[in-house]
Amino acid sequence: MSMSVSGEGGGDDRGAMSEINTTPLVDVMLVLLIIFLITIPVITQTIKVDLPKVRNTATKTKPENITVAIDVDGNVYWNRSLVPSDQAMLDLVKAVAVQDPQPEIHIRGDSRARFAAVGRTIYLIQRGGVVKVGFITEPDSGYFR
Repeated sequence: MSMSVSGEGGGDDRGAMSEINTTPLVDVMLVLLIIFLITIPVITQTIKVDLPKVRNTATKTKPENITVAIDVDGNVYWNRSLVPSDQAMLDLVKAVAVQDPQPEIHIRGDSRARFAAVGRTIYLIQRGGVVKVGFITEPDSGYFR
């Protein structure tokens, strides 16, 4: 809907126009359309791969598995017995590393334990030569409802 207002003299066409200028709006929309038309094929062209399916399996505790626990104070326990020093921990790891098959070491770190204590324990296990190391955690109750 448009309206033309002219002055009282009748011959002057410089009056105010109340029409909406849609040219900038159309220009912006065309630019956005062109951008979308160019970027959509780039996004959708991907290499087809068969992704693995999610599986959550419970850890099977075998008698040969070793549990290493780290408490809040940074004390390290080897199958419920306190390990007095880093050298004693390294000696225990080296003793089990030569077994065939090599046992798994499961680390149970307290959630309030310092990361340095857990990292030092992992480093000692790595230096001792054990390959299979895992972390024992509590499952989040929100995922399994």
